[in-house]
Amino acid sequence: MKQLYKMKYLLLLVCMFSVLIANAQNKSSISGKLIDESGQPLPGAYIGIMGSSTGTNSDANGNYKLTGIANGSVTLQVKFIGYKDLQRTINLIGDFVANFVMQPESTALTEVVVIGYGSQQKKDHTGSISTVNAKDFQKGSITTPEQLISGKMAGVNVVSNGGSPGSGSVIRIRGGASLSASNDPLIVIDGVPLSNDVIAGAANPLNLINPNDIATFTVLKDAAATAIYGSRASNGVVLITTKKGEEGKPKINFSSQLSVYEVGKKLDVLTAEEFRTYVNTNGNDAQKAMLGSTSTNWQNEVYQTAIGADNNLSIAGSWKQMPYRLSGGYLSQKGVLVTDKLNRSTVALNLSPSFLDKHLKVDLNLKGAFSNTRFANQSAIGAAAAFDPTQSVNVTNQYGNYFEWTTTANGVTTLNPNASRNPVGLLQMKADESKVQRSYGNIQLDYQMPFVAGLRANLNLGYDVSKGEGTVFVPAEAAQSYAVGGVNNEYKQKVNNKVGEFYLNYAKDFKSIKSTINATAGYGYYDFLTTKYLYASHKANGDVVSGSEPSFPFDKPQARLISYYGRFIYSYDSKYTLAGSLRNDGSSKYAPENRWGLFPSLAFTWRINQENFLKSSKSISDLKLRLSYGSTGQQDGIPYYSYLPVYSYSVAAASYQFGNTFYQMSSPAAYDSSIKWEQTDTYNAGIDYGFADNRITGAVDVYYKKTKDLLNNIPIAPGSNFTNEIITNVGNVENKGVEFSINAAAIRNKTTNWDLGFNITYNDNKITNLTAIDNPDYAGAPTGAITGGTGNKIQINSVNYPTNSFYVYKQIYQDGKPVEGLYEDLSGDGVINEKDLYRYKSSNPKVIMGFNTQFTHKKWSVSAVLRANIGNYMYNNLAAGLGVKNNILNPVGYLGNSTTEIYRSNFINNQYQSDYYLQNASFLRMDNLGLTYNVGHVLGADKTANLRINANCQNVFVVTKYNGQDPEIYTGIDNNFYPRPKTFVLGVNLDF
Repeated sequence: MKQLYKMKYLLLLVCMFSVLIANAQNKSSISGKLIDESGQPLPGAYIGIMGSSTGTNSDANGNYKLTGIANGSVTLQVKFIGYKDLQRTINLIGDFVANFVMQPESTALTEVVVIGYGSQQKKDHTGSISTVNAKDFQKGSITTPEQLISGKMAGVNVVSNGGSPGSGSVIRIRGGASLSASNDPLIVIDGVPLSNDVIAGAANPLNLINPNDIATFTVLKDAAATAIYGSRASNGVVLITTKKGEEGKPKINFSSQLSVYEVGKKLDVLTAEEFRTYVNTNGNDAQKAMLGSTSTNWQNEVYQTAIGADNNLSIAGSWKQMPYRLSGGYLSQKGVLVTDKLNRSTVALNLSPSFLDKHLKVDLNLKGAFSNTRFANQSAIGAAAAFDPTQSVNVTNQYGNYFEWTTTANGVTTLNPNASRNPVGLLQMKADESKVQRSYGNIQLDYQMPFVAGLRANLNLGYDVSKGEGTVFVPAEAAQSYAVGGVNNEYKQKVNNKVGEFYLNYAKDFKSIKSTINATAGYGYYDFLTTKYLYASHKANGDVVSGSEPSFPFDKPQARLISYYGRFIYSYDSKYTLAGSLRNDGSSKYAPENRWGLFPSLAFTWRINQENFLKSSKSISDLKLRLSYGSTGQQDGIPYYSYLPVYSYSVAAASYQFGNTFYQMSSPAAYDSSIKWEQTDTYNAGIDYGFADNRITGAVDVYYKKTKDLLNNIPIAPGSNFTNEIITNVGNVENKGVEFSINAAAIRNKTTNWDLGFNITYNDNKITNLTAIDNPDYAGAPTGAITGGTGNKIQINSVNYPTNSFYVYKQIYQDGKPVEGLYEDLSGDGVINEKDLYRYKSSNPKVIMGFNTQFTHKKWSVSAVLRANIGNYMYNNLAAGLGVKNNILNPVGYLGNSTTEIYRSNFINNQYQSDYYLQNASFLRMDNLGLTYNVGHVLGADKTANLRINANCQNVFVVTKYNGQDPEIYTGIDNNFYPRPKTFVLGVNLDF
């Protein structure tokens, strides 16, 4: 029995072994190698059998092997990010070798772009979006982030406010949508929406952000893209992502730039000899006797050749599978106006760890900045143009030993109140200094739910805090404050803004029905708190200036915004996409009954090139139609408590006496309890195109943007016991235009690359309503204050005209010369008065253009950026104020200089409202010309460091017919403008 049992057991083993052999003979393996288009191995690519769970990834050398595959017909599928998917069907009857050569998808289409609360591949987005990466940024001396993209995007106009160190820029996306509220776009950095509020002591809040830390700029332009941000997106959205660490060995980067700044064009005023000749020819004996004995170029005295340095160091890599980047920067820059300087230190940290088998991704961003600034007294700019060039800078007197115009009456000599002050004294005897600290950042947790494929939760907690403080000191003997005993003031402000956002996102690909969905639903909480420490004005000796006690009713203005938002994107067959979003915002700036605003959007996209009739086209690589509508709101730029009845204390000097006690009275401020959201509706139609494997790409967009219920300042009837104006919802504004952009890789081979880009935007801006009831007699709301006269304004906002249209008299000419005081009687009533003022042109350009190019051959690279405006007009306030005879030979006891305009107009008295001073300020400006040489690997035996040397010239030249100092002043009023310097930059960049 025992032997029989052993034989049965042995027979069973033989049978089982035979079955295994048979099964093994019916299964095979597939192996091979994956390489890219240049023959290099592709590690990490996926190779699998369609319809099964069998799959693997290629190793570091691109090799792979699949085993245990049943013989028969099988289809291999190969996928790798950035490359086209491949499929191959084979009849497997044994071990098989299958090698693959993968071709890249077009970078322009597979590039991932940031959108609101997420990201998309560029080929899939439905809105009008423009992105600029670090390699395409403006180069050179860049102190504020927005300067990086100037001239780079269609529909985006970036105009610097002047040449002061760290001065900001005006950013306009498709024209301004408001009149009295803010026209600035919402700026979001790494998911933290920043406030547009001013930081005390900072020339520009954005100059506390180090441009060297920025990786990409993405601008959302139409409402389909911006509506997800609701009430803060009427003027577009700028999404900034900063540089982050990557897995791998640490990489160290050091860059250093040395910059030299020079005033490119000075004001065209009379020289000392021209001035003497004019006075001696036209002046009386008393005026001739006032002439000095020296020749002083006051502009040379107040301007200097300035030096700046910008150093940055960063280290990026991965520590135990946690990517990190740590960077620090130090900027030191002097201004071309004497005493102007900015020192800024910045630090940034990014950590991007993953946990729970990479289901939980954490993104920690911390940024900090400290700036120390001395602001030059910019009144010296106008004074340098107006001051008598025959006088000395210094004399012995009680005004700090600076020459000043005086007057004598009854044997007492005092400062002449009508004369300009000594420009050098204005600079040297005013110390306006500030210290500002700012920190912002966030932690973002993104959790991929393991129990529901495609579902993830995102929590974003952010902050933006700052503290600004400063002092303004003018000694008692300084002429600029002599009458009040000098100045010794201080100020302080703290800002504490908090952000809390949470959203769920579900993305699913339904291959069986060729559909994908992407749904997002979220909540946002935003708190804005500013603490103002209010101080009285002080004399230089510390005494309080009577009547300067603070009277602002709130020392801690605070606003809160709560939001609920959702978005749904459906795509079918990679051809058709339908997207919709909805955001409900509640703002504490409005009364409870008007607090909530609902902002929807709807968009449709058709990828035409994926249709059968174009899919095989070798010339058309991308063709996409975009259609969208959306609504956004506005709450920025208006007071925090505009719907509440507010009472303010009067100044101490206006107190009433009861007995022996003085009481400050309370006066009411105007308010509108029913104030509500300003709303902008936008319609957009666009086409994205690509040709020749996307060697040529671009977009064409047509848009219409209408703003209703404008948050607008309107006048109040006299006798109402309120201030002169009130903020309420009155008026409509519309912008419509066309954008076109094209980018081309003209040459692309192993040694030479030549890229070109061009964009052009036409925008037509018009006010369509300004009053609550139809009033054809209402001329409009004056705006655009000018220097000269009392309360003069040169612009007006009127129905059926562009915003900020000039409001002037029509000058009459004789023999090509303007006739002083003679204007056309446009009303026909025989009298020249305000009824004869007419609206002529606007400061808004009709067309803006940008052109950029970069040519690289082997180790050399040359780049250039040019910009142009067409149709913008400028009011030359400087010429209107100084270019008349009575400015030089005035009757009030001093001599003042003039622009050379005095020879052209021959005006004796000022003609501030004449259209003679309006000039076409269209221009072509070369922003940047750069040269880079890639030295290659240097340092050490292994030469691990890569060195690049670059040289740049900024503000290279300007071509314009405008005869003032600069044709690019956003307000359209040229007066006391801080000149943009011509800048020469030499820099080095080391990568370790």
